[in-house]
Parts: sequence; structure tokens; C-alpha cells
Amino acid sequence: MTSKKQLKARIRARMAKTGESYTTARLHVAGRAEPVADGGWRLTGGRHPSTAAIAAVLANQGAAVSEPLVFLAGGGIGAGYILWEFQHDQSRHVVLGFRNQWQYHDRWMDKTLGRLGVPYEVHRTGGARAASDRLAAELDAGRPCVVLPDRYHLGYWHLPASLDGHGGHPVVAYRRDADGVFLDDRGGAPLRVPRERFDAARARVGSYRNVLHVLGEAKPTEAALAAAAGEGLRDCAAHLSAASDSFSLPAWRKWGRLLVDTRNAKAWPKVFADRQGLAGALLSVWEEVEPVGMDGGNLRDLFADALDEAATLLSRPGLAELAGRYREIHAMWHDLAEAALPADVPLLARIRELTAAVKESVMAEGSAGEPAAALAAKELWEARAAANEHFAAAADVDQFFAPLAVRVSAIYEAEREAIGRLAALTS
Repeated sequence: MTSKKQLKARIRARMAKTGESYTTARLHVAGRAEPVADGGWRLTGGRHPSTAAIAAVLANQGAAVSEPLVFLAGGGIGAGYILWEFQHDQSRHVVLGFRNQWQYHDRWMDKTLGRLGVPYEVHRTGGARAASDRLAAELDAGRPCVVLPDRYHLGYWHLPASLDGHGGHPVVAYRRDADGVFLDDRGGAPLRVPRERFDAARARVGSYRNVLHVLGEAKPTEAALAAAAGEGLRDCAAHLSAASDSFSLPAWRKWGRLLVDTRNAKAWPKVFADRQGLAGALLSVWEEVEPVGMDGGNLRDLFADALDEAATLLSRPGLAELAGRYREIHAMWHDLAEAALPADVPLLARIRELTAAVKESVMAEGSAGEPAAALAAKELWEARAAANEHFAAAADVDQFFAPLAVRVSAIYEAEREAIGRLAALTS
């Protein structure tokens, strides 16, 4: 027992320090974990929710398709920036889009599965009872389903009520019992959610209420994977060469300018003039950029891995060279996250530690880790509130904005140059 506790502590400490995902931190601390099976389903782990869900279903069907290739088939990386302001609790949240078409779950699923040649059905049942019955029928027939529930209602992330309805990410529902559904959310242990709670989570967000993807069996050939990779590369180059400052690379340029602008109503010096919610916003930047959060981080490392695989599949060594550049850009994003939530500020360091503790409990132990996750989450949200109060009383918080702006602008220029190289390689 002591050894297990020590291992957990070391993994959590590394996650908090580096921002790494549970899987990566564990690999460095203790080596690769042994695969876990639950009722015939193999928990294969994963990095980004959308791609990991598809890769997990394919792996359990016996198809040799890596998560990086799934990611590339869907168009690879994306870009997007939104600053949400919520009056009911004076909170501010930064949302960063790092995947192609990050704001459109259905569209991304359709083109990714289509390029991979995976047959699928999509169901959108209006009523919660009918949606629950449909899911039960699919699971009873041995067909795992990709679903998109609200995180707050799932329960195992132990989020505060203020985040009710703020959305979630795809997970795989792979079996059920009399009153619960078992989920694969990239972890190494089963997550069981009571059926009533799960039904509420699926029905909560109107734009994708009760959506369910049922994937048929497919074992793409190497030629098919090469074609999917080629289409994904061209999609990525075209998408990120667009002029949109909301859903393409100019979003980073826009964010960099808003960090120091003094006139725009959505500029950070204006929005945070009252200092309210600043700590939460900075934490949300760290959570979005680093894999220690609930999503997969900035995904530039996943894209680099995909480029390496595509270089072999397509016999284009230039893609492997570009992969190295994207690993450098991934490091630039990491530096930005460190600047947003510096570990040398004790209160912020504690928030990082508690965020890692929640993620490690969910990923490593599944439902068995819920008590530990709940305790860490309670302290986390208390620490977040304390940090917001501390920043609201501080006089020098503007010091954060200019250094962040410099880093964001440098990332924009680096990604603009890299996507130009990708466009040249795929033309």
C-alpha cells in the first residue's frame, strides 16, 4: 500500500510540475502500465478525447490504427480563442481550440470516420428515456458507442454547480449493468456512472443532446490509411491558411493583441480591470494548453507524431522534418502555460497540484478513485476561489498580460510559418 501511495504521489508531482498527461507522467515515473480489460473491453488509454474514443473502438475491433493517424485523418490541428464572461459568479474562462473543427463534434466525426472508411450510424433521440433505451440496446448487442455528455453531470470530475451545462468531451460507453453505464475516458480503469446521471449528462447540452455514434467494424489497409493521411494533411493546411480570426491561425494573433489592447471591450486590461476571475482565467489557459487538464492539451505533440507516421506512409521525409518543428512549437505552448500559471507562486502551485490529483485519480483508478478525486476537487475549488480573491486585491496583476502577449504572438508567427511549409509539402 505504501508503495502504491508513493507511486501516485510521484506521478501527481510530475504532472503538476510539467503539465504532462497522466499517461506520460506515469511512463516517466514507472514505465508503461499493463493494459486493463473490463468485461471484454480493453482500456487502451489515449491523449485527446475525440481521437482516443475512435482509436479505442478500432483497437477493440482489432484494427491497427494509431491515435495520431486518427487525429490526422480528421484534419489534425486547429486554432481558436474565446474568452467567456459569466455574470452569475463573476467568472471568466478562456477556451482554446486546438483540433481541426474543434467546435463541431458531428462534422469532425463524420469526416474522420469517412476518411478512415469506418461505417457508422448517428442517432439523435429527443427524449431522455428513448435515448437511454437506444444506448442500452446498442450496448446489449455488443456495439460500443461514442457519446458526448456534460462533464458536470457525469460526476467523476467533481465540478462545481456553476459549470452545469458548460459541455464536455467524447467518451466511449462500452457496457452496462442494471443501473449503470461503463465508460472509457482514456484512463486505465473502468468508470461506472449511474444510468440516471448518465442520461441527464447526455441530455444537458442542447446543441448535441443525446448524440450517439455507433461505429461498425473496419480494418483499413495501409493504402487506405495513406489516403486518409493525405486528405487530412491537405485539410489541415487549407483550414489553418484561412483568414478567420475565430477559427483559424489568426485567432492567436487576435488573442495576443487583446492581451495588451486598452480600447477593445474584450481586451484583457478592460475585462480584468476589476481583477475578478483573473486567477480562474489564467488557470483555464494552463488547463487548456497542458494535457494535465481534462482535454488533451495543445495537441502539437500529437500532430508531430502523426506527421512522423505520415512521412513513412506517404514516403515524404519532409513531413518528418516538419514534425520536429511542431515539437518545438509544442514547447512554446508549454512555456506559455508556465507563464500563465507560474509554479513559483505558492497558491498557484497548489492549484496545479490539486488539478493533477483529480486527473490522476480519475485516470489511474476510475470509479475506485472517486473518493480521492472528490477530496482533491473540493480543495481545488476552494483554492481557486482564494486565488481569485488574492488577485482581485492585488495591484500589479497587469504584469501577466504583456509577457503572455509576447509568447502568443511568437506562437502565431511560428505556426504561420509551419503551416506554410505544410501547404508547400501537400500541394
